Amino acid sequence: MDRSTCIIPEGYTPALHLYETQKAIGLVKHDFSDLLSASLKLNRVSAPLFVPAGLGLNDDLNGVEEPVSFTVTASGTEAQIVQSLAKWKRMALRDYDFHAGKGLYADMNAIRKDEIPDNLHSIYVDQWDWERVITEEDRNREFLEGIVRKIVSAICATELNLRARFPELDRLPVHSNTVTFITTQELLDLYPDLSPKERENRFVKENGTTFIEKIGYPLSNGEPHDGRAPDYDDWDLNGDILFWNEPLQCSFEISSMGIRVSPESLAKQLAFSGQEERRKYMFHRELLEGRLPYTIGGGIGQSRLCMLLLGSAHIGEVQTSIWDEETRRKCAGAGVELL
Repeated sequence: MDRSTCIIPEGYTPALHLYETQKAIGLVKHDFSDLLSASLKLNRVSAPLFVPAGLGLNDDLNGVEEPVSFTVTASGTEAQIVQSLAKWKRMALRDYDFHAGKGLYADMNAIRKDEIPDNLHSIYVDQWDWERVITEEDRNREFLEGIVRKIVSAICATELNLRARFPELDRLPVHSNTVTFITTQELLDLYPDLSPKERENRFVKENGTTFIEKIGYPLSNGEPHDGRAPDYDDWDLNGDILFWNEPLQCSFEISSMGIRVSPESLAKQLAFSGQEERRKYMFHRELLEGRLPYTIGGGIGQSRLCMLLLGSAHIGEVQTSIWDEETRRKCAGAGVELL
């Protein structure tokens, strides 16, 4: 039985050969990190690959993923591979004494063993994890949307730089730096008979670059648009940056981000989700007691961005991971080279 979830679009051919792809990946990662840090006033810092269990520092994303863990032989300490750095970054900003208007970014590498690999997903995750200190007055939708526009502008500038170096990419559509903003409830009102993913596909195909806001709370149909853990994003001030993926003909998430929870919104979201036991963790105590700065932050997929700008049909074309044999067979038969 064919259990592969890999799809090879009809007529698809990679825009660049194997080693040219590697050079292009290097250019994207170099140029985008420079543009992002300049635009958002971020300084690069070193980030952990793993954190101690039991402190509440690791992120559980949609609230259901189980982190990869291991025991440190020398000390007997239980450690967890990070799934993202949302909580760690907020504590780092305090510890480094960053003030409003300045922030940090780090290269985050993770293993998400529960991920189901397909064209867009891998058990290996690499992203730019960024976080910036803001004021309490900045905790509003206008400020959030302004940061989104800056990120999209950095992406589109990186795309222009890449095409100047690799003219073979000119056969691909150029992505728009004009962002359309819409809330999850507005999206449901537009397409009440579609699933959340179908709504995203329909809207992004028609409108191009999109930021879908307010992910977490149930909508008027009683269901949330998507899951969010209750203890990093404020569900009223968050969202996803989506582009249109031409080879796969679907919407394509580049970043999940948002203004982070305040003590008040954390308490509200923990109570709503029935996870008030998290109050006992070190991170949550520090936040609830007002000892962490107000921040905005998110993750921007490195392989995802490379895939988007190179017009790749499979994420394995721009990162090294583990794929099932049927996926490898399909890709090899179609001339799609996996790293």
